[in-house]
Amino acid sequence: MNNFVEFVKASYDEMKNKVTWPPYSSLQRSSVLVLIASLIFAALIGVIDLGFKNTMDWFYNAF
Repeated sequence: MNNFVEFVKASYDEMKNKVTWPPYSSLQRSSVLVLIASLIFAALIGVIDLGFKNTMDWFYNAF
């Protein structure tokens, strides 16, 4: 149990004193970029899925 407590203390100290955190404005820009990229990717996958569905519906209705 003592090893676990030392691990938690060392982890906390490293997160507090040794990690360089980015500024808040940089985090906001990155978050907006990720959100926009995710929406574009989702729209692209949706268009591909819709095209595939329509193609398969046409193919199955043709026979």
